[in-house]
Amino acid sequence: MKHHKHEEFIPDNDTEIKVECDDGNDQPNGAAPADSHAENGTQSEAPNTEDAVVAEEKESEVDKLKRELEEMRNKFLYLQADYQNYRKRTAKDIADARVYGAAGVLEPFLTVYDFLNMAKAAAEKSDNIESIRQGLNMILGEYVKALDENGVKKITTVGSKFNPELHEAVANEPSDTVPEGEILREWSGGYQYGSRLLRPARVVVSAGPATVSEEEEDAADKE
Repeated sequence: MKHHKHEEFIPDNDTEIKVECDDGNDQPNGAAPADSHAENGTQSEAPNTEDAVVAEEKESEVDKLKRELEEMRNKFLYLQADYQNYRKRTAKDIADARVYGAAGVLEPFLTVYDFLNMAKAAAEKSDNIESIRQGLNMILGEYVKALDENGVKKITTVGSKFNPELHEAVANEPSDTVPEGEILREWSGGYQYGSRLLRPARVVVSAGPATVSEEEEDAADKE
């Protein structure tokens, strides 16, 4: 620490008194003290330090986002590969189900086919109509059994009320015994698979008792 230095000159009475004081500031007039320069330097360095911290934080945030992006990309690629494998497995399962389903449906009909071949061979060797008839009835029984095993049901026709959702009317005929709207005869059978209609039954529907004009027309046709 510098001490203030005072120099005093005591000359003669006519000599001008000169006093010099050294207070530690040797700078020229108007110059800033040394401590002021150091303080300014510290202040100028502070923003640079803050900028470096901000830049480092930004760089750290960018690296974090890059890692997250890479993780999401890897997850996406994994999910995409897993989905493709799932599609392949599903397609294979569907194809296998179709094959096994068709095999299960066709198997009972193979027995019916065997019986048809046996009946054909028996008919070629025998003229016994009754035996052939029994063989055909047996084959029809096996055929109905095969349909039942696969969930196929025959639609009821004769004696039931006409239902446009299940029946297809091919003709209307008068009848004194069958009420109007009921089925008289079946032309071809209809079948259902569960609730699904495979084929409507083709039937003849009763038109009720014949009127006088209809009877006259029938008589005229017969003549």
